[in-house]
Amino acid sequence: MENRLKKDRVWIKGQTLTAAQRSERLENNITALTVAFMGSMTGLFVLKEFQNKLLANAPLGLRAALMVVLYWLVAVIPIMVAKQDGTTLSQLGFEKKGIVRQVLIGITLGAASSLVLTGVPHIAGFGRYVSSYLYTEPWQFAYQFVYCIAAVGAAEELVFRGVIYDKLNALFGRELYAAIGSSLLFGLFHIFGGSIVQVVFTAVIGFIFCTFRNKIKGCTLLSLMICHGVYDALICVWTYLSAR
Repeated sequence: MENRLKKDRVWIKGQTLTAAQRSERLENNITALTVAFMGSMTGLFVLKEFQNKLLANAPLGLRAALMVVLYWLVAVIPIMVAKQDGTTLSQLGFEKKGIVRQVLIGITLGAASSLVLTGVPHIAGFGRYVSSYLYTEPWQFAYQFVYCIAAVGAAEELVFRGVIYDKLNALFGRELYAAIGSSLLFGLFHIFGGSIVQVVFTAVIGFIFCTFRNKIKGCTLLSLMICHGVYDALICVWTYLSAR
């Protein structure tokens, strides 16, 4: 009887679980992962509809401010999932110590990624494939950095390199599988862009960001938020320089 009991139990992260408990945990992680991803997609769809039908005619200042706030719709349900599961900030990849260092790492990685993935294509004459809006006014560039870091970078990293990565890591128990899975979902998240090329390219970027987190010492989820935002914002800078 004792030997049978041992066979029915599985050791996971310092806990001894029965097969039934392990099955229940697996089911809960799959459910949480599905709800988190579909919730982010739903949030993005609502955001797009809101942009097209309500924000299009709003005053510029109001539209700019609301865009920063409303982009967090993509993270609302994933945040609720993490809270419901009792997921801690440290599990998602946040750290309390060395905030300045984390920010500097994010800026450095974002600038380096931009140079390689956006700058080089522009220099090589393929800028049309990675171009953005052609901004000319200083305030436009300033707003783009605020929007990309505080909204797009922060919300998307919290969802994909935070909540979804954590759930996949719990499912598979390996960082590589979590990186691949979260990156594929990150690419699919951009399907509303209407281009399969964008989906594939974004998935590759997602995997690069996961690699930063797993391989670079001191690179936290905050670092990735900054990195992501800086990378996105610099696209319009390269577009401007290329146009000149």
